Amino acid sequence: MATTTTTEAATNYRPPEFRPEINVSPPTIHDGLFFWQFMVAGSIAGSVEHTAMFPIDTLKTRMQALGSGSGPGLGVRQSLSSILKLEGAAGLYRGIWAMGLGAGPAHAVYFSVYELCKKTLSGSNPNNPVAHAVSGVCATVASDAVITPMDMVKQRLQLEGTPYRGVGDCIRRVQVEEGVAAFYRSYRTTVVMNAPFTAVHFATYEAAKRGLSELSPESVSGDEGLAVHATAGAAAGALAAAVTTPLDVVKTQLQCQGVCGCDKFASSSIGNVIRVVVKKDGYSGLMRGWVPRMLFHAPAAAICWSTYEASKSFFQKLNEAKNPRQLINESS
Repeated sequence: MATTTTTEAATNYRPPEFRPEINVSPPTIHDGLFFWQFMVAGSIAGSVEHTAMFPIDTLKTRMQALGSGSGPGLGVRQSLSSILKLEGAAGLYRGIWAMGLGAGPAHAVYFSVYELCKKTLSGSNPNNPVAHAVSGVCATVASDAVITPMDMVKQRLQLEGTPYRGVGDCIRRVQVEEGVAAFYRSYRTTVVMNAPFTAVHFATYEAAKRGLSELSPESVSGDEGLAVHATAGAAAGALAAAVTTPLDVVKTQLQCQGVCGCDKFASSSIGNVIRVVVKKDGYSGLMRGWVPRMLFHAPAAAICWSTYEASKSFFQKLNEAKNPRQLINESS
């Protein structure tokens, strides 16, 4: 009797359908985005930022490169008036193609490295300011290696009376006349400048964004969210620009040396350039161009961060609309 019952139970038993779980969170995803999406968002943000603010960057370069040789007391208004009078509006955009070639790839590296390092270093505390600062430094070291050659070309093309016909001509002539090393002559100074710049920038941005969001919780989404990102970015850009102006003067001097009347330096060391500038123009020479530099970085950072966050939001919504299998295929 027991045998019959056992047999009937075995015959009527149907194992439950096996449905393997799908991993919907591939390891390459962070903040709902893939690594390549951070790169695209960063590239878009960098290109928009530099294109929109390029005329201000031209004014800064002119003021920093020639020093007192460009005339005592030459300020933003006088520089702008001189360029428009002698060269027209096109003079404000000379060299923009060089920046276009460098800004996209450099910012793609910049933001993707930042997000990767922030994820790794923050641990269980996403609001860790030290992790944000260190991540920013790592990001700038990597991105500066990409943008420094094009930044040098850009600055030489921005000078009044530049001897170069365009990006290609400048690259070719610098390589023949000064060697490949000339493209990276200012790299050390750029990193030394951008490391504290980025540390201050990212730490200030994250803190300001968090503070503004806590002050007005309803502002963290939609158009108001973009306003938070823009405001936090502007504050971060202005503060970081003011702190690092002396090193930016050194960088510009090194990149433009020997061109259009700019000083030529026996050594590319930061200390040597600072001594020459101070001897020639006093300590105020190290702050030359701080006004256009802040006028550049405050709105530039606002544009860059709001564009970056908007691009991230677009990709996050795009990923949410896809099914898990599509996400896994894209991550592999």
